[in-house]
Amino acid sequence: DGINDAPALVAADVGMAVSGGMEATAAAAGVVLLGEGQGGEKYESPGGGVGQAADAIELGRNALGKIRQNLGWALAYNLVGVPVAAGVLLPEYGISLNPAAAGAAMAFSSVAVVTNSLLLKTPGDETVSAARAATAPTSR
Repeated sequence: DGINDAPALVAADVGMAVSGGMEATAAAAGVVLLGEGQGGEKYESPGGGVGQAADAIELGRNALGKIRQNLGWALAYNLVGVPVAAGVLLPEYGISLNPAAAGAAMAFSSVAVVTNSLLLKTPGDETVSAARAATAPTSR
């Protein structure tokens, strides 16, 4: 019924609830398993199936990998861009970065990170689609 599960889900590092449980349990869980699979097929149980728990774990791992990629790209960009913008190359090579070019490079960096994040793949699907995602994260 989910009445006594909410406190345990709040205290847990990872909490999953099925959509057929109590609203308090669904609100306390980090992930709510829905009653449909990715292809729209219905599960016999009112909540999600065991396969959806595995999909949620794989999606979480994929998301962490994408976060690491984005941090790596941002670090590399800043290791090169900030010193050049500060004028490190000016005395030796006469190269400086004008503020408009620095702003454009920063905008490009942001677009690159967002585009990379949009390439996040969900288990068994080409790209993340809100209508077909097997899990629905909840806010705590």
